[in-house]
Amino acid sequence: MSDPLQLRLPPGDASDAPTTQLARRVFLSRATGVSLGALALGELLPTRGAHGSEGTPPNGAVAHSVLDSVRQHFAPTARRVIFLTQSGGPSQLELYDHKPGLAEWAGKELPESVRQGQRLTTMTASQKQLILPARSEFRQCGESGATVSDWLPQTQRVADELCFVKSMFTDQINHAPAMTRFLTGNQIPGRPSAGAWASYGLGSENRDLPDYLVLISKMQRPSDQPLYDHYWGSGFLPSRHQGVKLRNARDPVLYLRDPEGVPRELRQQMLAGLGELNTLRHQQTGDPEILTRIRQYELAFRMQTSVPDLMDLREESEATFRLYGPDSRRAGSYAANCILARRLAERGVRFIQLFHPDWDHHKHLASWCTARCRDTDQASAALITDLKQRGLLDDTLVIWGGEFGRGVAGQG
Repeated sequence: MSDPLQLRLPPGDASDAPTTQLARRVFLSRATGVSLGALALGELLPTRGAHGSEGTPPNGAVAHSVLDSVRQHFAPTARRVIFLTQSGGPSQLELYDHKPGLAEWAGKELPESVRQGQRLTTMTASQKQLILPARSEFRQCGESGATVSDWLPQTQRVADELCFVKSMFTDQINHAPAMTRFLTGNQIPGRPSAGAWASYGLGSENRDLPDYLVLISKMQRPSDQPLYDHYWGSGFLPSRHQGVKLRNARDPVLYLRDPEGVPRELRQQMLAGLGELNTLRHQQTGDPEILTRIRQYELAFRMQTSVPDLMDLREESEATFRLYGPDSRRAGSYAANCILARRLAERGVRFIQLFHPDWDHHKHLASWCTARCRDTDQASAALITDLKQRGLLDDTLVIWGGEFGRGVAGQG
């Protein structure tokens, strides 16, 4: 059903060509005056305005929101999301989900009445399922009394700012399908990611930066598991809603820098001419991706100024670096990326996603898991504290989690 329709367009849509190939999605959009996706989303999401309140968005931005006219069930609080994605399956039993009753079952085989025929991976199918209690110690923290592992001493200090969700479930036993389901709602790639939906539904608060930015930790050793682009992809939504990856390199965004020897004025003229050609092509075909391309060229030109300013951490105070820890001075570290996440939040970026890999601990659980905790504990807690000090925590949703945790049986 993906073949284009042969359609004669009305005058003005294509001045010279009597017949133009028109994609079905474009035809339906023109025929109904609104996209089917916008109609469907309007039934699902509440809004009063693209920014949760009336008025002009900050930084002179124009919000591109499909939700402006949808009746709202309640006044939204969060204006942005920072998603601290821990890739590999951080063990909830060692970190947040205290199960003291497992101690009396230590070393015993997992009863079939508990497993109930659940699938096992090929890695563990031939092993005995021997119950392994938590390797860490826990303590109750703050006024809430939340139990948090001693492997996360800094997180313990901000426990009263946290909400622990212990009811999540997945039917995926392998990392990539589980992460795909976690971030897109389906284990098969091709659906929009959570950040893409936020961009599509809520628009932007900063015209000089993308709605959705992705930062990946630079690890001390190569990670065993890849991070696929579809984790932050736009799926069937326009491609401008996909996440833009900020790299820890000389060029944080690829192909953003002007070619050597090309003056900025000439580059601007080239982009203007390219925009005119793309506009003409859009008039002929009605392909919405051409409009996306035009916007992306314009955004890329503005990002030549906004991105270097964003990435320059020299203006951060010594107190900030002490708060986030010594690793925060190393470009590409999780701690440095947490500082960038706060800077992006200050600049009105709608969805900020950090990926920190290597939480896949089938063996050496105590040593490997504590290493990842050292990577992330201080910086994660510092981000909460920093946002609160700057008045941003009240309207920022910070999420920490991975595609799944571990079962009660050990594997090595």
